[in-house]
Amino acid sequence: MTGFNQQNVEDYYEMGDELGSGQFAVVKKCRERSSGLEYAAKFIRKRRSKSSRRGVTREDIEREVSILKEIQHPNTITLHDVFENKTDVILILELVAGGELFNLLAEKESLTEEEATEFLKQILDGVHYLHSKHIAHFDLKPENIMLLNRAVAHPRIKLIDFGLAHKIDFGNDFKNIFGTPEFVAPEVVNYEPLGLEADMWSVGVITYILLSGASP
Repeated sequence: MTGFNQQNVEDYYEMGDELGSGQFAVVKKCRERSSGLEYAAKFIRKRRSKSSRRGVTREDIEREVSILKEIQHPNTITLHDVFENKTDVILILELVAGGELFNLLAEKESLTEEEATEFLKQILDGVHYLHSKHIAHFDLKPENIMLLNRAVAHPRIKLIDFGLAHKIDFGNDFKNIFGTPEFVAPEVVNYEPLGLEADMWSVGVITYILLSGASP
């Protein structure tokens, strides 16, 4: 079992506004007391017992943290620290403040080919880096692609949310049904062995949406 920092996270970070939430996680803006630097604190609710269906299992949390600790790339989010209390594991992450690519698409309806190409190249750079480490994201979609800073001419994108990501061990069959139905590969739906290729199906769907403004 991986040990995380058991000290009170608020002794080190001042919590601010909520940035977003999911089924078992809440993300808040925070400021490191020692440096004044801003980060995002992701509070992941722990599952209290094996019989419970509320919260995230220890195994899944440790897998996400392990993957985040391994990656360092301009197009993937960076993990800064990890804390734990009785109810949550708290990931201190790089603050990505430019909003979701999904929101940009909703406002513009569709992108020019030049804009789409620029974003797609960054997405592929990030995915290629993950795949070079045998990591499959398994939840690529516009909501999990964020802009580091939207106020610049050429925004950098960051792949976020590695809650479903897995290290792919070639030679061992890995099967699971998860992800967002609109973006998952057929092998996920058919409960067939999964590999890095599943991410490329998702990238194809994202490409279609970037260019057309609609789902395939």
